[in-house]
Amino acid sequence: MGSIVISVATFFLSIAILAIPSFGKVSQEYIYPNYNASYYQYVDTLGIFLSSVKGTFNTAIFNPNAQQSNYYYLCVLYGTSNTIIWSANRNTPVSISSKFSFTPQGITLTDGSTVIWSTPRLNSPATAMALSETGNLALLDESNNSLWQSFDYPTDTIVMGQRIPVGSSLVSALSASDLSQGDYQFSVTNSDGILKWKGSIYWKMSMEPFAYSSSNAPISSMYLNQTGLYLLGGNGSEVVIQVDLSPAVFRIANLGAGGQFSISRFTSNVWYTEFVAPDDNCRIPYVCGSMGLCTPSGTGQGGCSCPAGFHSIDQDSSKGCLPSDSSYSLPPVCSNNSSSNGTNSSMELFTSLGANVSYFENIFSDPTVKFVNLSYCQSLCSNNCSCSGVFYANSSGSCNTIENQFGSFFLSQSDSNNLGGYIKVMVKSHVPGINGGNTSANQSSNGFPLIGLVLLPTTGFLLISVLFLSILWRKRKHSKHSKLDRRNSSSSLELDDIISIPGLPVRYDYEVLNTATNNFENQIGSGGFGAVFKGVLPDKTVVAVKKIIHVGAQGRKEFFAEIAVIGNIHHVNLVKLNGYCVQRQEQLLVYEYMNKGSLDRTLFSNGPVIEWQERFEIALGTAKGLAYLHSGCEHKIIHCDIKPENILLHDNSQVKLSDFGLSKLLTREQSTHFTTMRGTRGYLAPEWLTSSSISDKTDVYSYGMVLLELVRGRKNSFLQTRTPSKENGNSDDSSNESSMMGPVYFPLFALEMHEQGKYMNLADPRLEGRVTSADIEKLVCVALCCVHEEPLLRPSMVNVVAMLEDGIPLGVPRLESLNFLRFYGRRFTEASMMEGSNEVNAIRPYPLGNTGLTSNSSDSYPSLSYLSSHQISGPR
Repeated sequence: MGSIVISVATFFLSIAILAIPSFGKVSQEYIYPNYNASYYQYVDTLGIFLSSVKGTFNTAIFNPNAQQSNYYYLCVLYGTSNTIIWSANRNTPVSISSKFSFTPQGITLTDGSTVIWSTPRLNSPATAMALSETGNLALLDESNNSLWQSFDYPTDTIVMGQRIPVGSSLVSALSASDLSQGDYQFSVTNSDGILKWKGSIYWKMSMEPFAYSSSNAPISSMYLNQTGLYLLGGNGSEVVIQVDLSPAVFRIANLGAGGQFSISRFTSNVWYTEFVAPDDNCRIPYVCGSMGLCTPSGTGQGGCSCPAGFHSIDQDSSKGCLPSDSSYSLPPVCSNNSSSNGTNSSMELFTSLGANVSYFENIFSDPTVKFVNLSYCQSLCSNNCSCSGVFYANSSGSCNTIENQFGSFFLSQSDSNNLGGYIKVMVKSHVPGINGGNTSANQSSNGFPLIGLVLLPTTGFLLISVLFLSILWRKRKHSKHSKLDRRNSSSSLELDDIISIPGLPVRYDYEVLNTATNNFENQIGSGGFGAVFKGVLPDKTVVAVKKIIHVGAQGRKEFFAEIAVIGNIHHVNLVKLNGYCVQRQEQLLVYEYMNKGSLDRTLFSNGPVIEWQERFEIALGTAKGLAYLHSGCEHKIIHCDIKPENILLHDNSQVKLSDFGLSKLLTREQSTHFTTMRGTRGYLAPEWLTSSSISDKTDVYSYGMVLLELVRGRKNSFLQTRTPSKENGNSDDSSNESSMMGPVYFPLFALEMHEQGKYMNLADPRLEGRVTSADIEKLVCVALCCVHEEPLLRPSMVNVVAMLEDGIPLGVPRLESLNFLRFYGRRFTEASMMEGSNEVNAIRPYPLGNTGLTSNSSDSYPSLSYLSSHQISGPR
């Protein structure tokens, strides 16, 4: 009896032992074929069965939310934070009993008897699976070559060292616990990195203030490393667009479930967000649900509400909105049986969203059609069953149709396009006798209303009368304008030709701009391209309106083509072109308004002194704007007229370059402010005088001259009162010569002080020492490198930016290529002698320091071989 009891006890004990899960040992770096794993085996490590050699990354069958028992994924995790950087089966989670298998044919993930996920067919048998210290999970052959790797199949995250080729995308997850693909996508194209929602763009990396464009080469891949995020061109060695960040040991870039693209670094067991885009959550397409309204708060976290005439679907205001009128309903989705006009029991209309309500597609998509009225715009939407509504601009006649589901709207305080939004809705009809409803008492036996017998003839007569009168009115209007049309036919452009030019900005009516500028009364600037006037549009947006003169003989179609190019250039350091007007004989450009005006008014005036740090920011901002024109645009743009008058300032320390892209529109007969070459005296490069081709290095020269003016705070040529040096033995000069007025050519003086290392002598005296010698040396060295006589010796604007930001070593000016400044200085003195008074004091050359002017340096520029400095790049 006792033996039987012992046998039974042994049997049940054996069963209990077999029921206890067998905890597996976590492999390090490699596992080999015929390997199996399940969550049960590695429950004590939360499913982790493989670690990288230093334990930085782990491979696991992982559940991101322990409350959901059947949401397990094959993942690569980062360290102790268990941050998911890659998942295999994101769209098909498995249960806790799922099984991982690795064989020579690859990886399979099964749930029961069903294969949920597997690697593609391999070119040769796999001999190992490896998890590297970069987070890359790979299958290797016997020669250690990669047969498959997780880096080639990104999900919503990339890590340092990972490249995303053109055509690949990051796709957001639905939530932190549900890794299924969401509606947001980050795509790498051959020209940019873009964020999309359901296929529509809502952000571009190139438009980000913290993203710097340094080349216009086609993009081949995106790359993340210790110093930032890069869009690379060519074979991956050329930086096209970059987001510079502080050095970090580890960082990731992630497209969040909410639609924001962020870059974060992991320090001291804490994630720190370094970059996020869009930084204003109101620019995220679905932040407030369908047809919800996001109101910016200034902190980047806007609040959700509903447009006027709409109510919230849920107590949570971010869930979206619907029309408040219960008789309104949204049109049904497109189907084979649906009609564009709805059912027989309802009719279609458009309800307004109210003032200043905008939509993300209006920013990134060209209008569906231009130069139409609102009725035509709405009819386009009515005839398209997939159209949900329209945005229409009264000022330009631009019509944007929105297809499929609406995202969220945002409140815009400065909508320069004056766009009005309209939602297509269906209204339940209350007309009796329709669709089999109860008939009215006023019907004949055949169902036709008796009242129709009375109204139809009357209505017909009225319609005929209105039609006849409208024809007469149109004929009179046509005859009235036909003479004007014929008179302007030589310079006009047919509407079809205008529409055929893609990329044109908003077109304003002349009367709108005339009213906005109070009949062009408040002139705030002028130049070779025309006068600039301050204006206020009907939506209270303050703008600068430029009246273009001297449009070349190439005609107005070329004018439109140039404006289309300029209108599509977007950079934080370039003035934005908001729109244009071509009407009668007028050509007008509408720019954003910069309330501090041009640099020359601030730098050369007797007002408050610009401190050194602000001068440096002006220099850097101008350089970045020029670098983008030269290297960041689809077509290189040479400005041809860099000068303080074309550098505009704003209260918030913004620096923007203006008048770019307009040089092609000039005739060769310019005002006296311009030479026969395109540019302004005092800033022209020497190659203008020769037959040398003009390149972007011409702008670099002009920029160098502007840098020198920033250092001194004055024009590069001026008259200065000074006391003669006693070192020359003139201490006994008469008292009437104790103070002398002489011409100063500052670039030459800057060269002399650079040779002697006396940089503080170059500082603006008004700064009263609030600048260091090293700060001045940086700008002076960059400026002198920029004004080298040989264009090939001048740095590119990309390298100028790098020097200013200490990204590359400071350039060393080559004195042999700067001797022409000594010639200019001498010619300036001679010109002052010829044009000034006969007093000796008015023509003395600048005597401070040893000029280093030898016969060899000056005689290398014979006076007959070069024009005087007043005729070329010298003093102004």
